[in-house]
Amino acid sequence: MTALLPAAILVAQLMLGLAMACATFRVLRGPRAQDRVLGLDTLYVNGMLLMLTFGMRFGSTHYFEAALVIGLLGFVSTTALAKFLMRGEVIE
Repeated sequence: MTALLPAAILVAQLMLGLAMACATFRVLRGPRAQDRVLGLDTLYVNGMLLMLTFGMRFGSTHYFEAALVIGLLGFVSTTALAKFLMRGEVIE
């Protein structure tokens, strides 16, 4: 049973890497600005999840703290970009 967890984490990391590649493609080739913002949102969520899987794999709490920072900064940046696309300005 203990050999199953590292294999599952490795598969999850590979799939997250593939999802990040797809999100990067959407950011670079998105036809509209909204598609690019959605790609960035997906990219930071996948990056956060990748940090969490690294933390589980290596047993270090530093990866969990990095995932928290990525989550906070990603949320704020997505909110600011969405507000900019809706109104044309971030600060009123």
